[in-house]
Amino acid sequence: MQPNIQRPAVESNRGFQVWWQMTRPHTLTASFVPVLLGTALALKYGKFHAGLFIAMLIASLLIQAATNMFNEYFDFKRGLDNEHSVGIGGTIVRDGIKPKTVLNLAFGFYGIALLLGVYICANSSWWLAIVGLICMAIGYFYTGGPYPIAYTPFGELFSGFFMGMLIILISFFIQTGTVNSTSILVSVPSMVLVGEIMLSNNIRDLDGDKENGRKTVAILLGKKRAIYLLAGMFTFSYLWVLALIIAGITPAWVALVIISAPKAIKATKGFIENTVPIKMAPAMKATAQTNTIFGFLLAVGIFIGHFFS
Repeated sequence: MQPNIQRPAVESNRGFQVWWQMTRPHTLTASFVPVLLGTALALKYGKFHAGLFIAMLIASLLIQAATNMFNEYFDFKRGLDNEHSVGIGGTIVRDGIKPKTVLNLAFGFYGIALLLGVYICANSSWWLAIVGLICMAIGYFYTGGPYPIAYTPFGELFSGFFMGMLIILISFFIQTGTVNSTSILVSVPSMVLVGEIMLSNNIRDLDGDKENGRKTVAILLGKKRAIYLLAGMFTFSYLWVLALIIAGITPAWVALVIISAPKAIKATKGFIENTVPIKMAPAMKATAQTNTIFGFLLAVGIFIGHFFS
C-alpha cells in the first residue's frame, strides 16, 4: 500500500537540484571509475578510442542513474519510503515529483544508453548487445519485479559483478577487442568494493529492511558480523593489489591505493560506533568514497606504469 502523503510543489529555484538529486549523484562514481580503470588497462596495448570511451562512460552513468530512479520508484510503490526516510533521493516523497515521471525518466535514460550501445557495438562487437541488455535488466530487477534482487542475500554479488567487474571488462574489450587475465584480476577489488557500497547501505537499513521482509546479507549475519565482513572486504581489496604487485601483474605504482585506506577505516569505525541510521550515513558515504579513491588511484597507478615500464 502506498503511503498517504502530501506532495509539496517543487520550488522553481530548487528545480535543477531536485532533478539532479534524483540521480543520487554520490553513487555515480561507481560507474565512472570502472570505465576509467578498464580504459587505463587498455592503454598498455596502445589502444584508445576516444569515442568509445565517452560513449561507454555516458552509457554507464545513465544506466546507474536509471537504476537509482527505479529504486526510488519501486520503494515508493511498495510503501517503503516516506519523507523521513534516510538515504533516498526523496524526489517523490519530499519534492513532489510524480512517480510516473520518475519511472518514465529512468526508461528514457535506458533509451539513450541503448542508442550509445548501438554505437559501441558497431565499433566493437555485436555480442556486447546481449551483455548490455543483461546489465540493463539487472538494473531494473534490482528493485523491480516480483522478486527484487536487493531483497535477497545476492544484492552485493550482483551489484559488484555487474557494476564493478563487468564494466571494467567491457571498457577494456571495446578498446582492445579481447579480455585477458590481467583485466580480470585487476577488476576483482573493484567488484569487491562496489559490493561493499551495497553492503554498507544494507547495514544502515538493517532494522527497516528486516521489518519489510528483506533477506539481505546484513540481516542474515546480523550487524556485528556484517561489519566484520565489511572490514574483511576492505582488507582483501588492499591485499589483492599487493599480491598483483608482487606477482608482477601490475606496476608498483598501484600501491597508491593505500591513500584511500583512511576512508575505509572511517567507514568501519562509523558503523561500529553508531546504531541510528542517520548517524551511519557518513560511514556509508566513506565506503563509497573508498571505492572512488581506490579505483581512481588504481587507474592512475596503471597509467603511470605505462610510462615507466
